[in-house]
Amino acid sequence: MRKWFQFKAQADVTAAAEIYIYGDIGESWYEETVGAADFVRELNAVKNEVVTIRINSVGGSVPDGLAIYNAIKRHPSKVTIHIDGMAMSISSLIATAAECVMAENAMLMIHAPSSIAMGNAEEFRDRANDLDKWGEAMAVSYARKTGKTTDEVMAWLDGKDHYFTAAEAQAAGLVDSIAEAVPIAASLRVQEQSLGRFDGLPKSLNQFTIQAAQAAQPEEPTMTRIEQIRAKFLAHAGKPGVDALLAQCLADESITAEAAGERLTAHMATPAPVAEPAPSAADVLAKDKTRREGIRAHFTPSILAKAGMADLRDKLESDHSVTPEAAGLKVLAKLGEGTESVAGHIVVRDNEERAKFNDGIVASLLTRAGRADDETRALASSCEARHFSLQEHAKAALVRAGVNFQSMNSVQIVQAALTQSTSDFPLLLENAMHRALMQSYQAAGDTWSRFCRTGSVSDFRAHNRYRTGTIGNYTTVNENGEFENKSIPDGERAQISAGGRGLIINLTYEMLVNDDLGAFVGLAADLGRAGRRTVEAAVYSMLNENSGLGPTMADSNPLFHARAGANNIGTPAALSMASIDGDRVVMGSQTDISGNDFLDLRPSVWVGPLASGGTARTVNDAQYDPDTGNKLQKPNTVRGLFSDIVDTARLSGTRYYLFADPSDAPTLEVAFLNGESEPYLLMEESFSSRGAKWRASLDFGVAAIDYRGAVTNAGQ
Repeated sequence: MRKWFQFKAQADVTAAAEIYIYGDIGESWYEETVGAADFVRELNAVKNEVVTIRINSVGGSVPDGLAIYNAIKRHPSKVTIHIDGMAMSISSLIATAAECVMAENAMLMIHAPSSIAMGNAEEFRDRANDLDKWGEAMAVSYARKTGKTTDEVMAWLDGKDHYFTAAEAQAAGLVDSIAEAVPIAASLRVQEQSLGRFDGLPKSLNQFTIQAAQAAQPEEPTMTRIEQIRAKFLAHAGKPGVDALLAQCLADESITAEAAGERLTAHMATPAPVAEPAPSAADVLAKDKTRREGIRAHFTPSILAKAGMADLRDKLESDHSVTPEAAGLKVLAKLGEGTESVAGHIVVRDNEERAKFNDGIVASLLTRAGRADDETRALASSCEARHFSLQEHAKAALVRAGVNFQSMNSVQIVQAALTQSTSDFPLLLENAMHRALMQSYQAAGDTWSRFCRTGSVSDFRAHNRYRTGTIGNYTTVNENGEFENKSIPDGERAQISAGGRGLIINLTYEMLVNDDLGAFVGLAADLGRAGRRTVEAAVYSMLNENSGLGPTMADSNPLFHARAGANNIGTPAALSMASIDGDRVVMGSQTDISGNDFLDLRPSVWVGPLASGGTARTVNDAQYDPDTGNKLQKPNTVRGLFSDIVDTARLSGTRYYLFADPSDAPTLEVAFLNGESEPYLLMEESFSSRGAKWRASLDFGVAAIDYRGAVTNAGQ
C-alpha cells in the first residue's frame, strides 16, 4: 500500500512537528493506498505544541478528507497549514481546517464531489442525491473558513472546477496569508494521470512540475539514497539545468548518490544554454482563464441561440492555440454563412443583438474630451477600449452588429455605424453627449429656483392653479342659540402650460473620422449650459413685462398693481432700511382672497439688478441703520429679514422685488412636462449635411399664479 502522508515528530514537544500530505488522499482512484484512519491515528499521537501541515495534493476521497479536516480541527496543538504547490478538490477543504499560508506561486481548486456509478435510473438518482449531501457537508466547512453563507459557497460546488491563485484565495477568505515563492516541495506523485482527471486544464499545466526543496524534506538519522542525492545538489539548487538533473536522478532508482554526484560534476563543467523559466501553475491557469473569457465575450445570448454556435464556442475554448481575436473572426465568419452583400457593399449579418453599453467606454470618451471628474476617470482607467478612437469604436459596434466593414472607407464605416439598425454606436455617442450635457446643465446654476416654485404638468394643455377662499372666523351664537350659516366663497384660478424649446446641432462624418472628441462633446456641454440659460431667461423675461410690473393677470392688470391689497409701492423709494421696512408692511398686510383674514406673509428673497445687490446686502446684514449719522442710536430693524439676496444682470434700473418663500406663498412657477427638469437628446441621420443631427429639448412653462406673495418698489 502506498502512503500519501508522512509525519516528522520531534522528541522535544516544544519543537514543531511537520506533516506532509503529498499525494492522493485516502483510497486512491488509481492504486491501493491507506485510508484516513491511519492519518488520524498518527495525528492523534503527535504531542508537539506546534504542528505544521504541508499540502501538495490533487485531492482524493471526500469521506477521508472530511475525517482529516475534523481531526485537525479538534487537535489541541497550534496547527498551521502550508499550501506548498497544489491544494485541489478535497485537499482544498483540508487546507481550511486551521490557519493557512499559501505560497504565492501555488494553486487552490474547489469543485463539487464526483463519483463513478452504475445501475438503473433510480440508483443513479440516489447516487446524485448522495453527492449533493456530500457537497452540502463540504460547504459548511468552506463557509466557516470564509465567513460566507453556505448558499454563496455552493456556487463553487456547481460542477465546474474553480481555480484560485494565492491572491484570489486570500481575497475569498480561503487562506489567511501568502508566503513568498520558494523552491517548495512538490507532490511525489504529481503525474499527468492525476491531473488528467480535471476538465479544462491546459496541456502546459499537465506537464507542470514543482521541484522539491531540501528544507522541505524530513531528515532521518540515517540518510536515504534520495537524501544523499539531494545533499549533493543542495549547493547548486536553482542553477540552470540542475533541478531537472536532480529530478532525473531521483526518479531512476539505479542511480546511486555517487553516480548522481558525478553527473552533477559533469553538468556543471558544461555551460548550459540559458532557458526561459517554466511558467508557474498560477500563470498558466490565469492566462488560460483570460483567453477563455475573451472567447466567451464574442458569444452573446442571441449569438448562442443560433444553430451551431454553442458547439463552436466549446471547440474554440478547448483549442488552446485559439486567441480571442482569432475566435472573433471565426464567429463573424460563422454568422456570415449564406448571406449576401447589400446596401453599398455593407454585408449585413443576421445578428439582432443590441448590447448594453459599457459605462467604461462612455467614461473613456469623456476623459479623452477633458470632461471627466475623478470618478469618471477611475472608471475609464479600467476600460480596455479606453484608447480607442471614434472610428475604432464604430468598427467595434459594427462587429457586434454582425456587419463586415472590410470593404468600406473611413467615412462609410462611421456612416454604417450610425445608420445600421443593430449598431450601438449612436447610443454610445448619445450617452457620452448626454453626460456632458447634464454635467454642464447642472454646473451652470440658476437664480430663478431661489424665488420661484418648481411644478409639473402632464401635457401641453393649460393647467389650472387654484386658490380657495376662506369662510372667516367663528361668529357669536345669537340669543336664540343659533349659529350663523357661512357661504363657501369662490376661489381664484391661474393657468400655466408647458411649451417645447430646443436646439439642433450637426455633426459631420469628418468630425467623427478625425476623432474630434472635443468638438461634439464640447457642443453637448454648450447645449447643457444653453438649457439652463433658457429657463433663466424665460423667468426674467416674464418679470420684465409691463415695464417691470410682470405679466398680465386674469383681472387684466399686471402682476404688480395698485389693486385691493396692492403689491406695487405707490411712492418709489431708494433702497434703505426704511423702504424695506415699508415694503415688509405692505406684504404682511395682504389678506386671503375672501378678505376675511390677513395672510401675515414675510419677505424671504430680495431680487434686483446687479447695481443694487451690494446695497441690499448691506441693509440686510448691518447691525445699525446704515443711513443714520450716529448708527449706535438706531438699530437696523430689518436686519436678517432676507434669507437670500438675488442680484442679476437680467434686471436693470432701480426696481427691486421682495418675494415670500416660494414654498409658503408662490408668486411665479416654472412647470416642467412630467416633472422632467433636465434636457434630453435625440439623434437622427442628416441627409443634407452628410452627418448626424442631435436635438436637445426641454419642455417647460413659466406663469404668475398669485400676486400676494411678492411686492415691488420702483426704487430711486
